[in-house]
Amino acid sequence: MARRCAISGKGPMSGNNVSHAKNRTKRRFLLNLRTVRITLDDGTTQKVKISARELRTLKKNS
Repeated sequence: MARRCAISGKGPMSGNNVSHAKNRTKRRFLLNLRTVRITLDDGTTQKVKISARELRTLKKNS
C-alpha cells in the first residue's frame, strides 16, 4: 500500500539532505501516517491510513 493519506491524498515530498560542506543528496519527507478505524454510514468499520493532520481535523469536526 502506498504511503498516501486516504482522505487528503497527500504523499511524500522530496528534498535534499544538506551537509556542513553544503553537499546535497536527495531525500524524502514522509508523512506522519496513522492507521485508524472509521465507521462508515452503513455501520461497518474500515481501517484506513490517514495523516495526523487529517486525524486532528476529523476529531475537531466530530
